[in-house]
Amino acid sequence: MRLWRARRRHCHIDATITASGETWHVAYYRDDRPLMFREFGRESDARADAATRLKDLQRAGWVVHW
Repeated sequence: MRLWRARRRHCHIDATITASGETWHVAYYRDDRPLMFREFGRESDARADAATRLKDLQRAGWVVHW
C-alpha cells in the first residue's frame, strides 16, 4: 500500500508499506525504481520512518502528491 508520493521537477518518490508475518517493510522508489528498503518489527515504527523521510524531502523542496 502506498503511504505517500512526493514530486519535484518531473520526478517522484513513493513510499510503500507491506507486512510479512510480524515484520513490516517500507520500500522507497524513485521514478518506479527501487531506492531503499527497510524492515521494522512494528507497524508504528515503519510509518514513523516514512513520515520522517517525507518531512526531510519536503524541507528539500519536494511536494506531496497523491
